Amino acid sequence: MASQTHVNVHSRLTVVSSTPTEPMGSTNGLTPIDHTMGSHTVHIIFYYRTSPFAKKGRFALDLDNVRVSLSDLLSKYPRMTGRLFRDNDGNWGVRYNDAGVRMFKADVGITVDEWLKTADESDERNLTMWEDMPDGDPTSWSPFQIQVSEFLEGGLSIGLSFTHLLADPTSGTLFYKSWTDAERGDPTGHRTPIFSLPQLDNRPPPAATGTTCTTTEYLQKNSKLAPISSEKMATSVFKFSNSTIKQCLSKISDRCPDANPFDYLTALFWSRIVELKTQIAPSPSQSISICVDGRQLLDVPTPIKFFGNAVSFSKLSLRNEMLMGDDGLPEVVEAVHRHVKGIRKEDIFSMIDWLEDCRKGLNGGYPPATQMYGPELTFVSLEHLMIPKEESKDELEALDYEAKFRNNEKPVHVSYHVRKAQGQGLIVVAPSPEGGAARTVTVTLPVEEIGKLCEDPVIREMEATVILSGRR
Repeated sequence: MASQTHVNVHSRLTVVSSTPTEPMGSTNGLTPIDHTMGSHTVHIIFYYRTSPFAKKGRFALDLDNVRVSLSDLLSKYPRMTGRLFRDNDGNWGVRYNDAGVRMFKADVGITVDEWLKTADESDERNLTMWEDMPDGDPTSWSPFQIQVSEFLEGGLSIGLSFTHLLADPTSGTLFYKSWTDAERGDPTGHRTPIFSLPQLDNRPPPAATGTTCTTTEYLQKNSKLAPISSEKMATSVFKFSNSTIKQCLSKISDRCPDANPFDYLTALFWSRIVELKTQIAPSPSQSISICVDGRQLLDVPTPIKFFGNAVSFSKLSLRNEMLMGDDGLPEVVEAVHRHVKGIRKEDIFSMIDWLEDCRKGLNGGYPPATQMYGPELTFVSLEHLMIPKEESKDELEALDYEAKFRNNEKPVHVSYHVRKAQGQGLIVVAPSPEGGAARTVTVTLPVEEIGKLCEDPVIREMEATVILSGRR
């Protein structure tokens, strides 16, 4: 396991926008969806085997140089450079004051390849500088922080950290992609993002259906949960190849021809985890929560430009006998696929309406943020980051792995973490550098369970490459 002493943070500065926000000091209230996510922070790390910035010459890695394109881009992101405040009702907002984002520089005492082989999630925390919001007045606290870490032999990582109150993992990815585009001189990097969802405000009053939508049910249940215990968690990262996932999808095509990698991998890991969990606590049925991106559901005119929170959570329950054993896997894949396809924008609207009703009963304040990831085993889909290639619309490429700086070096790995997700566990299914159907699955479970999962014969049979898992 990598030692924490391998990472030495030695520089700190504040990057401000190059063009002042107008009008300076204006405020923007946060949405009900934003308020539900306030318990969590998001951390994304982009690893490069060869630094995008040469050691010598014009592109030498110097924070003063790196931040030029960042400063220009931040002029379009006042939500990132502003500061949080509470209004008279106790609800969160952002004051656009151009206070900037914190940027740190660090050195790492091993190579990128050595790090990916030997480090674990606790080591990765050292690649994302994060200072929790202080108690009391947060107006001097930066809700977005960036760390640039140089590895031996020329590798580099850039870690983004931010409060989930202001943005979701997709937003962080899209911002970073815009930064690399801007640094490379690509005009797409300078497109103005969207910060509001007008269709949430300009829609008819909710109809009384007598039923509760899936997202609202999930939030209602979690808002009543006691705080999750601080049981020690551990993380392993599995990289599944394009050929392996295609072969797996082919085997179940008769039952579910439209299944995607997320459907399959969710069914696979859920069934394997049930196997190891039920040895301890048998149950007639099992439940998971599924987190998907809601940009398409909400009819955002340009989904890829929305910056904020557009996540949708829902619960899926299946009988234990369906989840146990290999024969039931196609049925589970079909159930996951059908559930995700059945999530509607009305589910998100229902959640908004419920939160607004709570607000009316709480003297104008939204309910306190609740733990959204982890009370139940939570699966996060990043399938929407697979986008058509410009040269071939029939092929897909991973948007996060197209984040290339001036030397066109693609990331060798992108890590996604959501903190304060203790409990049953968190599984993020994300794109992989290989592209196509290849996927990277980041699994966070209680320590004893992650050890068993890494030895599971069904998982091992798929010959995944395991990284960032310490000695496992």
